[in-house]
Order: sequence, then C-alpha cells, then structure tokens
Amino acid sequence: MKKCISILFVSFLFVACQQKVNREDIPKINGYWEIEKVAFKEGQEKGYTINESYDFFSIEKNFVGIRKKVMPQLDGTFIVNDTYENVKIRFTDDKVFFDYSTKFAKWTEELVELEKDKMAFRNAENKEYFYKKAAPIKITGDGKKTK
Repeated sequence: MKKCISILFVSFLFVACQQKVNREDIPKINGYWEIEKVAFKEGQEKGYTINESYDFFSIEKNFVGIRKKVMPQLDGTFIVNDTYENVKIRFTDDKVFFDYSTKFAKWTEELVELEKDKMAFRNAENKEYFYKKAAPIKITGDGKKTK
C-alpha cells in the first residue's frame, strides 16, 4: 500500500510540476531548430546526432506563420527552396496546438514543451519530437568554428 501511495504521489508531482506553454512563450519558437530525438509511444527512442536539415519557424504576433526545412552550409548560409508549411497556433484549455497545412495535407501537433533552447511536439501517432535551438554553422578557412 505504501508503494502504491508513493507512486501516485510522484506521478501527481510530475503532472503538477509540468511547465505549461503560454501565449507569451510563442515568440521563443522563431528561428532555427534541430531535431534531437524522437520518442515512440512504445517507449523506444531514436536519437539524431547529425542533421542535414533544420526546421525554421517564423510565427507572427497573430499566431500565424510558417515552418520551412533549411539545409545548413559550412559557410553559415542555408540552402532553401520555396516549400513551406503554413502554421496556425490554436490555444485550447491548457494545451497549445500547431495546425499545419500545405496544398496536399493538413495535420496537427501538440506543443508539449517550450523553453528558449528546447521544445517538443506530440503528433497524432503519439510520437514526441524533441528539438534544440540551432544556429548557422560557420567554419573559417582554417577549419575552426567561429563564434
């Protein structure tokens, strides 16, 4: 019985202490994001150590914007194309949803975590995508990374 109560207490603390995403936090999304890992509903995780592309978010004050895939280059630039996803952010109760749309598809992901340097989304298949803030890669002629 003690074990059961302890487990319930720890579970309650975890849920109660979980940080909520607020409207005021949304500007933190703007910029480049690199996927760190994907957690599957079965419990497995897939880590990403090197990414060929970043997600670039540009969200306006009216909670509408775009998400675009970009490919970082060693000189600090990005290869981009004309493809992007429209994004509308929707707030319901204590949750934040990103409604994506293209000419070909529509889907929704829940924003479950947002801090200045990390965020996470959960999709309809209960996969969680964990991102870290990224920046352009800038390597000088001598092979050293610039600051």
